Amino acid sequence: MEDKKSAGLNEQISSPVNYDSKKDVQSPEKTAGEIEKAKKELEDFKKKVVKKFPFIHSLSVLPAQSSKMFEEEEGLLPEDIKKKPTHLMMLIPEDQFKNVSKKIRPEMIKLANESKQPLWIHIKTEVDVWNYGLDSKYEFVDAVGMSYPLYDKGLLSSLRVASIHKNLVLRKFEKYVASYVVGGSLIRGTADKDSDVDTFVIIDDTDVKRMPRLQLLDKLRGIIHDYIREATALAGVKNILNVQVWLLTDFWERVKDAESIAYTFIRDGVPMYDRGTFLPWKLLLKMGKIKPSPEAVDKFMKVGEQNEPIVKRKMIDAMVDIYYGVITPAQALMMLTGNETPAPKEMVAAVRKILVEKEKVMSQKDLKFLESVIKLYKDHEHGKLKNFSGKNLDELLKESGEYNKRLKESRKKLETKLISDDALRIYDEVFDLLKKEFGNKGRESLVEEFETELVKKGKIQRRYLPVLKNIIKIKQKVRGGKVSHTEMDNVKKMTAELIRELVDYSQRKELISMEKGLIQVSFGNKRGELVLTDSCAFFVEGDRIMKVGLKGFTISTQKDFEKAITNTKDRMKVKLDSKVLEILKKELGDFELNI
Repeated sequence: MEDKKSAGLNEQISSPVNYDSKKDVQSPEKTAGEIEKAKKELEDFKKKVVKKFPFIHSLSVLPAQSSKMFEEEEGLLPEDIKKKPTHLMMLIPEDQFKNVSKKIRPEMIKLANESKQPLWIHIKTEVDVWNYGLDSKYEFVDAVGMSYPLYDKGLLSSLRVASIHKNLVLRKFEKYVASYVVGGSLIRGTADKDSDVDTFVIIDDTDVKRMPRLQLLDKLRGIIHDYIREATALAGVKNILNVQVWLLTDFWERVKDAESIAYTFIRDGVPMYDRGTFLPWKLLLKMGKIKPSPEAVDKFMKVGEQNEPIVKRKMIDAMVDIYYGVITPAQALMMLTGNETPAPKEMVAAVRKILVEKEKVMSQKDLKFLESVIKLYKDHEHGKLKNFSGKNLDELLKESGEYNKRLKESRKKLETKLISDDALRIYDEVFDLLKKEFGNKGRESLVEEFETELVKKGKIQRRYLPVLKNIIKIKQKVRGGKVSHTEMDNVKKMTAELIRELVDYSQRKELISMEKGLIQVSFGNKRGELVLTDSCAFFVEGDRIMKVGLKGFTISTQKDFEKAITNTKDRMKVKLDSKVLEILKKELGDFELNI
């Protein structure tokens, strides 16, 4: 007999999914199709009810197949039943129960009569619904869950998805489901349309002999959790279904020890299905019959004994967090100066050299604090720091907060200083190049020479003239501290291009002079230089060097250009071939030679 039973749950797990959604649950689409007409007729009624009683949880149409059991429960008279009324379920908060007979029911009867439809309104609180479960009237809970919502704040949608999931699980595992219990916000009456739905499934594994229980539990969870997606789709709700699966033998051990999870589950949960397992536990708990074992008492007592070492460890962990909150900003400032991020053991020396002595943006006080925090961490790392009191932690946290505030100010000073240094450096570098080219003249004269001799004559592209003028403006703005890092970065990029152009021009000028066979060429609004060598002629325009061949211009390189000049024996006696002029005409159009 045991082997036969053992195969039962195993076969249920391994067998293909065997349920019929039309039989087990009624999909929202089907229900909507059947009562869509009734819904339209009840729309005005619903609006009046919600306006009159805005506190209600929900108003819904009960499934037709459940009408008889609700009629029997409320004792409808035969003449009322013959009218075949539409049964509505109105769920209200428990604190409104006192107003049902004197206020709510009379008003609802009045509204029902005004609608001129045969309606019967069942007014229940959420506690009444859960009492159905506690009284083992699970078909009533299902009926409420599967009712068609006219108005719902979230309780119906939560109940619907749990009810559908329960039916799918029961269809799959039949007698092996010991209990299906719902808890959490749904039971507390605080569920809304986005609330999670917490449920517990207890599977009877007492007849399983052939499969290890961990393996059994893993397979059961996989199957039961797969039904979550199916239930959510059928319910058509947004509520997330959280399902915990327990084996009966494992959960019984927790019940015997009165573990908190088991205690809370039994105390607060309401069964949507039970085969005589959960409800007896709930009654025994109320009677005070579920008491922890001595071992469980010892286990719980040990938790108190662990407080001190746990708190001490967390104090030291907090100190470590503060340590990282101190050294990381200092590393950031080092990065800002363009230096590598120093390792903790090299941090103090590097910060002293760069931030304190060179840049002068960090005080000796902050350096000493940084050094003390690093030493504290090293003591912990080497096992010397055993305790760190709450008082010490508070003081360290306070000092680190003040330290970080000062470092933010240091960052502002450093950024301002770096921007100023960059502005002065690029200004001096550019104007030193211009002085080398045009002589030791004043700034305005150098700018004028740059524009007249280099830009207008096509030796430097026109777009670099605004860059030069912007360098002057940036130097003036830096004095007022009005230049941002982003603006300075953009200036540096453009200035780097200008400097490269000036250097390239200077090098070309050194390599090419009039006695080296250089002829100025004007064409259109542009200028270039024709350079004659023994091997061939070159045409230079801006930063482009082109070789003049029989078929026209071809791109050349600086290396080939310099090599040709170097190999020319007598640069004073180079010849200008008429074919070169023809190629210039072909490539440039009309041009003039400035000899």
